Amino acid sequence: MDWLDALAQLRREGAAGVLVTVIEVRGHAPRDTGAKMLVGTEQTWGSVGGGNLEETAIRRARDLIATRSSATEVLESRLNEHARHQHGRQCCGGEVRMLLEPFPARPVVAIFGMGHVGFELARILSRLEIRLDLVDSRAEQLDQLRLADITAGSADVTVHRAVVGELVLERLPAGAHLVIMTHDHAEDFALCDAAIRADRFGSIGLIGSRTKWARFRRHLAEAGHSDVAINTITSPIGLPELPGKEPAVIAVGVAAQLIAAMAARPPSDIEPRRHTVSPLHEAQSGPEGLDVERVTAGPQAGEGPNPR
Repeated sequence: MDWLDALAQLRREGAAGVLVTVIEVRGHAPRDTGAKMLVGTEQTWGSVGGGNLEETAIRRARDLIATRSSATEVLESRLNEHARHQHGRQCCGGEVRMLLEPFPARPVVAIFGMGHVGFELARILSRLEIRLDLVDSRAEQLDQLRLADITAGSADVTVHRAVVGELVLERLPAGAHLVIMTHDHAEDFALCDAAIRADRFGSIGLIGSRTKWARFRRHLAEAGHSDVAINTITSPIGLPELPGKEPAVIAVGVAAQLIAAMAARPPSDIEPRRHTVSPLHEAQSGPEGLDVERVTAGPQAGEGPNPR
């Protein structure tokens, strides 16, 4: 698999990666300008030259993945016997500059129930750069023509026709955000129960009235869930201060809550920021034999008569 196919696969799987590109070569070097390597958490695809040069790029790329950084960096490596390196010497005699471009994992939102509110919510979210999973047991709610406006957006949309929504829930990545709004209260409850047991999702929202949620809380407690676990579910969802009970109004409020949940970590600095780390300070600042230039870019409820 080449790096481009691998990048597409990471995106489908909701995993992060860093693309390393040789952007400048002075003198002799293992690879020419334009060579690329994709780094994932456990695998790499392609090569930028092997040896210390490549190993240092891989380790720095995985640091960026671990910290969920979106900052683009430039690494410069000197390939001579006088440069100090952590992973062996390369004596080609040249210098190489590499661009590290993080591709953070896209946030994942799964909507269980594509009725009126679910449809309007999906329309809003489809304009964001996220992975959007749409789940319903009713074929007509997932009709290709009905969803055309949603699938034409920026989101990566996956459609699941599933009689048992819990089977889809099991395949969602950790940190996914769930919105439960099916046409059947029994199905809603089964999804809430399964989501709590999984204990790995970013947020869980349940549409409905306070009366519905009070009933669900009681049944979840009877099923053995603690108050702490039950409180991971938000219900009702949406913004009560918004006037109106139209599906689009409810969807706007729910979308606002989801956007806040997805942006829970501090945003990147808006203004670009650059600095260089000297190899003399590298015990505190970075890998030996490398200059690091970092560029930080800007940051990329009511329950009526079956409103779903």
